[in-house]
Amino acid sequence: MQYDRVGDILYINKRPPYAEQESEEVRDEIITRLNPISEEVENLEILFFSQRLLSSEDILALPIVANLRLITA
Repeated sequence: MQYDRVGDILYINKRPPYAEQESEEVRDEIITRLNPISEEVENLEILFFSQRLLSSEDILALPIVANLRLITA
């Protein structure tokens, strides 16, 4: 996960973005980058992230399912 303060964008990356990925806006200013073969979500970009934190909008109500695991050394 990375946050770009200048662009106010939160990046959640399963892998580095690449040119062949397809992009889809799943909600206002929330963009997914999809694997072109499996259509699996590989990257998520939440635009205007700090504004969303300060608003009453639920920023984590996304139309995707996530499989989160701790990184082990």
